[in-house]
Amino acid sequence: MGESSQVVGDPAESGGNAGECSRAAEFGGDASGRSRAAGNVAEFGGDAGGRSRAAGNVVGSGGNAGGHSQVASSAVEPDGNQSAAVAGSRSGSGVDGIDAATSWTVIPQPAPEVYAESVRRAVNLIGDGELRKVVLARALDLVGEQGVSVRKLLRNLVVADPAAHAFAVDVSAPGDPAPRTLVGASPELLVSRKGNVVTANPLAGSRRRTGDPAQDAQAISELRVSEKDLNEHALVAAQVAEVLGRYCTELDVPEEPEVIGTPTMWHLSTRITGRVGADGPSSLELAEALHPTPAVCGVPVGLARDTIARLEPEDRGYYAGLVGWTDLAGDGEWVVTIRCAEVSDKTARLFAGAGVVAGSDPAAELAETSAKFGTLLRALGAEGVA
Repeated sequence: MGESSQVVGDPAESGGNAGECSRAAEFGGDASGRSRAAGNVAEFGGDAGGRSRAAGNVVGSGGNAGGHSQVASSAVEPDGNQSAAVAGSRSGSGVDGIDAATSWTVIPQPAPEVYAESVRRAVNLIGDGELRKVVLARALDLVGEQGVSVRKLLRNLVVADPAAHAFAVDVSAPGDPAPRTLVGASPELLVSRKGNVVTANPLAGSRRRTGDPAQDAQAISELRVSEKDLNEHALVAAQVAEVLGRYCTELDVPEEPEVIGTPTMWHLSTRITGRVGADGPSSLELAEALHPTPAVCGVPVGLARDTIARLEPEDRGYYAGLVGWTDLAGDGEWVVTIRCAEVSDKTARLFAGAGVVAGSDPAAELAETSAKFGTLLRALGAEGVA
């Protein structure tokens, strides 16, 4: 795993940086030359300490923030949701094997109109009380004609964005009919520690990336001045800086965010750096202190978590958790498990969320989640189904 996508220069660029960033943390493999991936889990609403160990653990979101720790089951169409059969399309961007004449049954969880209504309710709650931000997520179940190759999917994610933090971790649970793997390519570095240097790179505030230079330049310009997006981002950056400030002897927080790009999205980004003392916390301790940030939960955290439990009908599984590694010296790197899917046999459950703040538009937040699905949809050869 490596650092996040580069800061925006030319909107036509891919936003990727090869180098160390292309290393993928495969389950059973070696992500850094020092640590192996593993499957220890802590809930989104629970305590990571005492349950998660060093070196490549997954700290899962554990569901709809209501305390459910089980992994989401295979795709089953609920009442009221619509499913559609679609044929996979070739993206022409190095997609390997998965997209070849693949037909998918697509089941939104929940239906798009239900998600939009949840966003509307959240905006009303923000207007009425103490809630300032809440991140609402939805899922998309893709059921194929044949088993999904985790290795090919992981390869496609790395090829598409070498700068992303790619991972694949076995998260199988007792009773699963087939192995279950969390696969993703996260753009968001929660925290890293190298020696006494600590780095965090919170992301919040997004626009779809189209690939058209003029449209992308406009999206970047809008993002830089959008009051709604700047407010959303500021809530995240301030909380990350406040937490790190408890541990760091020095802390550098840029006054304004930059814009970074992935192949599918533009994000407001603040790169925060600091230093810890000789007996300072490990990267895992810092990750536990930071999680969950307002980028995946909200502000204030407790109220946002309760709101998620009320408004999200689907279990988040390991979406919005953590994946990373810590070595014996305390160095390591932890990223937020976004742009991810849980894969089991012929099923891939994709996740995407959007930060809801005052002024959020339900249709725009729905469109943002659809854009964020694009990372996994491209890698599966199913671009355009959401």
